[in-house]
Amino acid sequence: MFYSVIEFVSLFLAGILAGEEFIVRYGIQPALNSLEDRAHLLGRIALIRKLMIVVPAVMIPTILAGIVTLFVGGASEGFVFRLLGVIMLVVFALFSFLGTVPINININDTWNADTPPSDWEHLVKRWQFIDTFRSGSAILAFVFFLIAIAVQL
Repeated sequence: MFYSVIEFVSLFLAGILAGEEFIVRYGIQPALNSLEDRAHLLGRIALIRKLMIVVPAVMIPTILAGIVTLFVGGASEGFVFRLLGVIMLVVFALFSFLGTVPINININDTWNADTPPSDWEHLVKRWQFIDTFRSGSAILAFVFFLIAIAVQL
């Protein structure tokens, strides 16, 4: 019973994380890119301030639940997909902490929409490039956890 509950909790959290990442990458980013520069900067700064709280609040429990599911489930059916799901969550965390988080901290601490840094567009493109892999790994984690449950049914 405990295993079923933790597995569905992992799936739920991975789905929330994947959905949030999908919307940021394929909904919000294109919308920001269509705005004039000052509005883009204001939007990006405001989003970073909110998402610096929301994303870790979802990411950390998702990773922990995924790891618990992996170990509690042992080598039962779906193990390979649970393992791949956890690997994708680790990849997501690495792209976050080594890629987008340092850029977000820089934006949050130093950017001003009225006097942006001269290389702001380059940094935004770099962030978006990294985020393509980051969001993709979160989406794949969800898919792998979903498959892990499906092969057990």
